[in-house]
Amino acid sequence: MVDLDTLLARCGRGDELAWEELVRRFEGRVYGFALHYLRDPEEARDAAQEIFVKMYQHLGGMRDSGTFLPWMLRLARNGCIDRIRSRKARGHELTVGVACAERLVSDQASPEAVLLAGARRSLLHRALRRLSASNREILQLKEIRQLKIEEISTLLDLPVGTIKSRSNRARAELAKAVRSLEAAPEAAP
Repeated sequence: MVDLDTLLARCGRGDELAWEELVRRFEGRVYGFALHYLRDPEEARDAAQEIFVKMYQHLGGMRDSGTFLPWMLRLARNGCIDRIRSRKARGHELTVGVACAERLVSDQASPEAVLLAGARRSLLHRALRRLSASNREILQLKEIRQLKIEEISTLLDLPVGTIKSRSNRARAELAKAVRSLEAAPEAAP
């Protein structure tokens, strides 16, 4: 996973893939925030889209991950307050009691999402078992335990450059194993 500072810098340079990653990373948080304020799932989705449009328009100057989250939440809050004011001005007030709102939003994933997540996890574990021990160890330390390259270097007593190259090779080997398993799932162990 790319760190937020790098992602923001790439977004500032107009990298569309970085923008998509940023949206994916924060869309749940923005939607949940909007839902808390607006108490209507459809309106919260619309508000979240508007919030991301505003973020995109003003993201060029954002370079610091330390101020990004408060800035994003301030944009979300202001966007929701504007929608509430607009709703009141139209005379169309939707009120949903707290008990009713809790029944509307399930905090559990859909059965389909649970099944797909389980299948992805199973595929990943089978692919990890196909890796060499050193590549599996590097991926577990870097991707699962979220250690920095320098920490892994110290832990394994290897140069940083060696860790970087092994990490790249391990990711390539994992991708190859996943593709292999996806191509022939019935033959997979």
